[in-house]
Amino acid sequence: MNLITKPLSAGLYFVATPIGSARDMTLRGLDILASADLIAAEDTRTARKLMEIHGVALNGRKVVAFHDHSGDAAVSRLIADMKAGKSVAYVSEAGTPLVADPGYELGRAAIADGVAVTSAPGASAVLAALTVSGLPTDRFAFVGFLPAAKKQRETEIAALRDIPFTLVFYESPKRVGEMLGNLRDVLGGAREAVVCRELTKKFEEVTRGPLMELADAFEGRSVKGELVVLVGRAGAVDIADDDVDAALREAMKTMRVKDAATVVAGALGLPRRQVYQTALNMGDDD
Repeated sequence: MNLITKPLSAGLYFVATPIGSARDMTLRGLDILASADLIAAEDTRTARKLMEIHGVALNGRKVVAFHDHSGDAAVSRLIADMKAGKSVAYVSEAGTPLVADPGYELGRAAIADGVAVTSAPGASAVLAALTVSGLPTDRFAFVGFLPAAKKQRETEIAALRDIPFTLVFYESPKRVGEMLGNLRDVLGGAREAVVCRELTKKFEEVTRGPLMELADAFEGRSVKGELVVLVGRAGAVDIADDDVDAALREAMKTMRVKDAATVVAGALGLPRRQVYQTALNMGDDD
């Protein structure tokens, strides 16, 4: 492969890297890695291996570490290099920098100091998952990782319930079963969802279905690899008032009004505020 090596203007170059197959690396990304004065990487070993696979020689150039735990001193050093006229290419371990990956603080500092910031786009687990999901892609919201604690996770899911976008999450293999159960309980079992595992890799797996089925399928299952979970958008639901009243009366036999409204809203796919107000009105009538 003939790479185009030419001097780059001073500045910061965010370079997307493959999420699985090394052949998903873009030619422009390789040209930048071959030409930059300095390469900063979330994982220097991964960066060196990728460059070796594609025949990108370092020729004495440095590969320095920059990750979530790098402090202000590391940012200042890289900004100083750029302001001294050097070009810095930044790569995360896999995918696009800043998208649930490091790079934000470095980008903010570069912009604040008037340093040019350039993107060399490429692989992204978010977009790859949307492409194969079969869910609407005209409007989507990337949520990233939900909180590890169950109560906080359910609270955040509840805040997303009525957003009319396809929702995209990242999740740990150890928690995906529990997370799908939380999604089912709060958003309702009928919501369409997709679990994408090991995208672009040898054992790629895409599982589609209602949240109720996916939660059952992944409960107690040992899962490995990188995961993206997508949930279909909230839609208008035509549900009779009598059905809402009946569900609330049943729930309120064992729950407080507030909790009953949350459960019924999730099960029926209705806005929680609307169901809560209905429950309060029922109490007044009684």
